[in-house]
Amino acid sequence: MARWDRTVTPQGRRASTARGYLDQARGRPNLTIRTHALTDHIIFAGKRAVGVEWLEGESTIPSKATANKEVLLCAGAIASPQILQRSGVGNPELLRQFDIPVVHDLPGVGENLQDHLEMYLQYECKEPVSLYPALQWWNQPKIGAEWLFGGTGIGASNQFEAGGFIRSRAEFAWPNIQYHFLPVAINYNGSNAVKEHGFQCHVGSMRSPSRGHVRLKSRDPHAHPAILFNYMSHEQDWQEFRDAIRITREIMNQPALDKYRGREISPGIECQSDAELDEFVRNHAETAFHPCGTCKMGYDEMAVVDGEGRVHGLEGLRVVDASIMPQIITGNLNATTIMIGEKMADAIRGRQPLPRSTATYYVAGDAPVRR
Repeated sequence: MARWDRTVTPQGRRASTARGYLDQARGRPNLTIRTHALTDHIIFAGKRAVGVEWLEGESTIPSKATANKEVLLCAGAIASPQILQRSGVGNPELLRQFDIPVVHDLPGVGENLQDHLEMYLQYECKEPVSLYPALQWWNQPKIGAEWLFGGTGIGASNQFEAGGFIRSRAEFAWPNIQYHFLPVAINYNGSNAVKEHGFQCHVGSMRSPSRGHVRLKSRDPHAHPAILFNYMSHEQDWQEFRDAIRITREIMNQPALDKYRGREISPGIECQSDAELDEFVRNHAETAFHPCGTCKMGYDEMAVVDGEGRVHGLEGLRVVDASIMPQIITGNLNATTIMIGEKMADAIRGRQPLPRSTATYYVAGDAPVRR
């Protein structure tokens, strides 16, 4: 475990692409921002994307914009394939179920869905140094005021300030497990806090072989798609989570933590066998909210876009979001997704890419090094 010193919370506020990019550009005469707009479909003239239709607010009358050059689809790993499918781009068998005219047969649209799954191991803290007091209502007004007026204090951090990456087995050339450490015992969504001083390790696999899909359930843009993540569908998934629990216990039992480590709250020390660990994972693993891969980049029969985000077989249409990742990365997706946007912006504008970094990095044992 190591200090997690890369954050996106300047002055206690989480950064975003809206604040980092749109806020700086919103005054430009060539930019119009529409909020409360729900994209219906992309308009095509033959094989060329020429515009977009959307619904604004509560209106049932579609609005329309035409494209002078290109349409950029940036709706994310769930909505981007859904919009493409409503527009007639995808698997013809699926499109015909909803009487959608096929613009282009592209079977990979909506397939290859990936995500990170994680769980947490919770421990009693024998010293009164956790964030448990911050959960008490009588302490929260002061915490809130310190954050609101100064951007400092406990409220200025998400508290995931330590973490790490490990290889659970020698057969993996690169880290396949990620850790986040939290100095309080509580559910990810803020519920079911343990009513005592505690801490927990969030741990999950990074490169699961499981693949799911996103598919239309209706032509109505308000309708949610059918989403199947297909979590834990390979034996490798189960083995990695068993390993993760056992390695976490080994880390937590190091002498350096003797002063702080109390009993194991969850899953509990009685949970030891493979079957018991699997049952714990089955009941407690949850999404890390990292969906990606549903419009993957590549050149095989299931690829949707090329190396510059251009949709195969069509003109004037690019996808620029996490859906184009062929394989989920080892780590959180935020920075990588922003990088995708910046790289594609350079490609669209014809700018040369930045020179490749020559920074050194650690490689375990004889693992291959990508140059």
